[in-house]
Amino acid sequence: MFKSTPTLLSLAIIVFSMASAASAQDADAVVKRAVQSLGGDKYLAVRSQIGRGRYSILKDGMVLSFQSFVDVIVFPDKERTDFKGSKVKTIQTNTGDSGWVFDGEQDVVREQNEKQIAGFKRGIRTSLDNLLRGGWRSEAELTYVGRRPSTLGKRNDVLKLTYKDGFAVEFEFADDGTPQKAIYKSTNSDGEELVEEDRYAQFVDVDGVRSPFIIDRFTNKRPTSRINYESIEYNRSIPDSIFTKPSSAKEAKRDMRL
Repeated sequence: MFKSTPTLLSLAIIVFSMASAASAQDADAVVKRAVQSLGGDKYLAVRSQIGRGRYSILKDGMVLSFQSFVDVIVFPDKERTDFKGSKVKTIQTNTGDSGWVFDGEQDVVREQNEKQIAGFKRGIRTSLDNLLRGGWRSEAELTYVGRRPSTLGKRNDVLKLTYKDGFAVEFEFADDGTPQKAIYKSTNSDGEELVEEDRYAQFVDVDGVRSPFIIDRFTNKRPTSRINYESIEYNRSIPDSIFTKPSSAKEAKRDMRL
């Protein structure tokens, strides 16, 4: 009797499986290092977040406009952001597959359209918290891409999160685990493909949890907006009522009670 020998195809499958397993292990190691850099168990224990600061729109290196904001998140999929600028208030609120907005200029409350809800869901997909807290599991595959040049003489670890519908986002991390950026593609109203990049900076420790107090958005490598937090609070009790659609514009104009 001759012993059977593996075919080239079976050898290729074995090699691919081993490479996939190694990639998954490398990705898991980067995630664990990042979690530790942001506070370990304290970071993982965050269930709600209240952020206050300023949001700026940029063009050609200049600030076109800015607004103050209060952003309330109950993980994994509830968020309300109140903006104020030039004495005009705007509210965007999402809960899972639904959402509403208050347009202070038109003085009207309305349901979000499909595009706005899709934008909110994409924001979750591309967020650090979704990656590091595992909200993507069962919906996407995480792989280790390798090392990519960063600042002079330094390289970042790169992870790629690929969702079942093909949408992908890459995350970069410094050697100590500190998140550096997220990169993904979008399409504008003209059907043009854009490369979006969120860069994280000025990490601040609040009660043992480190968060970036500056998030800069780049579109096709040009700065387009900046989120600048002035304060962040974690795990405060958040009333469900703030996510409920107000019955009138008058009610929407009232300050959010937390």
